[in-house]
Amino acid sequence: MKFGVITFPGSNCDHDMIYVLKHILKQEVVELWHQDTDLKKCDVIMVPGGFSYGDYLRCGAIASHSNIMESVKVFANKGGYVIGVCNGFQILCESGLLPGVLLTNDNQKFVCQNQYLKVEGKKTVFTQHVEKEILSIPIAHADGRYFVDDKTYAEMLKNGQILFRYCDAEGFVTPESNPNGAIKNVAGVCNSGKNVFGMMPHPERSSDAELGNEDGLQLFKSLLKSLEKSKKK
Repeated sequence: MKFGVITFPGSNCDHDMIYVLKHILKQEVVELWHQDTDLKKCDVIMVPGGFSYGDYLRCGAIASHSNIMESVKVFANKGGYVIGVCNGFQILCESGLLPGVLLTNDNQKFVCQNQYLKVEGKKTVFTQHVEKEILSIPIAHADGRYFVDDKTYAEMLKNGQILFRYCDAEGFVTPESNPNGAIKNVAGVCNSGKNVFGMMPHPERSSDAELGNEDGLQLFKSLLKSLEKSKKK
């Protein structure tokens, strides 16, 4: 598979993503710049975490109008696969590729910790081959409080667009296990076409055995396995 990883001014997780894809998963990786318009015929576009354009407006708002994101929108609307992590999730929401917004954490603090996630939506390429029901994946954000209105949330739930929720070690979704006040503990969602996916936790930070945690690697492997199967059909 050929992955494109976008770098914006202020990105700081782009090389983490490149390392996992290129050196751990042995995939072809193309580095894309925010001023580019050519996606280099990539199979999957990765929008990494960081502080694009310094988060001077709403997080991801400026990046959503960049040259590269105009091309990503066209790519996604044609069924291309796009993944956004943390600031990348914010950018995808600001671009209209995912429903909802990411607001300031309800405790008004930057939260950086390992976080348990409950895997819910299993009918997507991003999750259908994830073997665990509960994952431990780091979070690091100040604006991670996912929000949609009740009607949109109900539609997303019905369509299987809620993929991950914050939970405790036993998998119980509780107010105490919600690190940022996200609606219904939502940590990751996809679009109605199930080809665009965003999450606040950082799977690339839990994908290396040397770090003592490879839970995040399951998401990448699920995507690869799913796409390889589809190509063989």
